[in-house]
Amino acid sequence: MSTQEHDTARERADGGGHRHALKAGAIGLGSVLFIAVANAAPITAMTGNTPIAIGYGNGIGAPAGFLVATIVLTLFTIGFISMARHITTAGAFYGFITHGLGQVWGMASGALATMAYVVFEGSLIGIFSYFGNSALNRWFDIDVNWLIIAIGGIIVIGLFGYFDISIAATFLGITLIAEVVLLLALALSVLFSGGGPDGMVPEAVNPLNAFKSLETGGGMGLEIDGTAIAAGSAAIGVFFAFWSWVGFETTAVYGEESRNPRHIVPRATLIAVIGLGTFYTFVSWMMIAGNGKATAIEKSNTDSIGLWVDLAEDKLGGSFIGDIYLFLIVVGSFACGLAFHTAASRYIYAIGRELPLTAGTLGRTHGTHGTPHVASLVQSAITLVFTLGFFVLTPDGNDPFTGAYVFQYGLLAILGTMAILIVQAITCLAVIWYFHVKKVHPGNLLTTGLIPALGGIGMLFVVWLLIDNIDFAGGLAAESAFFKLIPWLVIGIFVVGLLAVLALRSRSPEVYRKIGRTVFEEAHERK
Repeated sequence: MSTQEHDTARERADGGGHRHALKAGAIGLGSVLFIAVANAAPITAMTGNTPIAIGYGNGIGAPAGFLVATIVLTLFTIGFISMARHITTAGAFYGFITHGLGQVWGMASGALATMAYVVFEGSLIGIFSYFGNSALNRWFDIDVNWLIIAIGGIIVIGLFGYFDISIAATFLGITLIAEVVLLLALALSVLFSGGGPDGMVPEAVNPLNAFKSLETGGGMGLEIDGTAIAAGSAAIGVFFAFWSWVGFETTAVYGEESRNPRHIVPRATLIAVIGLGTFYTFVSWMMIAGNGKATAIEKSNTDSIGLWVDLAEDKLGGSFIGDIYLFLIVVGSFACGLAFHTAASRYIYAIGRELPLTAGTLGRTHGTHGTPHVASLVQSAITLVFTLGFFVLTPDGNDPFTGAYVFQYGLLAILGTMAILIVQAITCLAVIWYFHVKKVHPGNLLTTGLIPALGGIGMLFVVWLLIDNIDFAGGLAAESAFFKLIPWLVIGIFVVGLLAVLALRSRSPEVYRKIGRTVFEEAHERK
């Protein structure tokens, strides 16, 4: 597209050419950063994912897995923010890939990215229900059915999604600060006390240990009920480290609603990925040091919540602190579900406004709040269907650990993360193509060439690790039909999106042409 065409497109977009536009200037740097980091949900990532990485993955090398993920994701981010400086779109990956590789790859990748964010809310509703059930049992000695907790969470998240995004951003900011303060206080208490029974366990952050699988018995002859603890797979540890970050890249999703996207989105993204990486590595390392190697491995297999809550009570001051921690992991998982809901809604909206059949429904925004309220309602309905499905169809689905945690949280996390890593790898290629093949803007060979290439290779390597260890990743759910369908669902969604847009190009070239123009006009480039 020529400079004149870009300027004309910008005028149409900024001049209100799209009457159902998102509310511009609604949020600033702090809000974008809070939403994106809340997507990653530090306390949920630490409490929900670290025990899996330790107990079934790379053992005490789990913090090193977070360190490796930090490096790979930073490489990805450098190319990602190079695109974000020029392109502003609620579709993020969808818009970036469209600009780099064209509408065909953009729409197919957009379908895959949308699916990922759609299922992520369902995943977080699962762990929110599991944590909520545990909290109510501890506080009031009542066993509330996890489905009731889940439905309540879906309804409240739906209400947040309907109203002004600044309301959701404020809530996410408050919960995020509380999470970070508590986890940081816990980690620092371990650091200043010199660690636990094994000292500071420096080998936990050796990058080589990220790729060493947990040995049978934890390498220390550890047993559970007379049976040696099973060996793990380093691939699972690395994969769940990457899953803990998913959501940081949603900074770009809120570009159209931010006050200065050209500056806000790149800064927020880089701060999020490096900040989260440093935080995750340090906090998980201090947790292992505080508990000691044997206890960390044993509790990761038997009491994942106690691994953190018991340590918090020991280091920070009794059962009261434990109650606060439990409260924050409930609220934090809810906040993470809300953040994924807002991101998914905007992906659905971004694609919906491109298609003539859905432009007046999914592509609509609320007249007062400027939110994609129809897409938000659709997203809530999809999450409800997933939740009911796991509750009814899962063997012993009434059990919160089995139905909510192992199946709904675990399986949807695997599905979504596999999809998003593939989309991120395609985005790396789109960056290279945009700057060095199409040469839309001058590109630096290092920051928009070599580094994105390395980031994309890293993403594909993690996907390969997951596929190579797919049965192990499923754990107790490995025999379920849904689990076995996961790779085929990812491939199927991408292929369906690809075929649909190819058919549109062949049968309705005028509609296809307008879709491409809409991408450039509304997901416009800002110079």
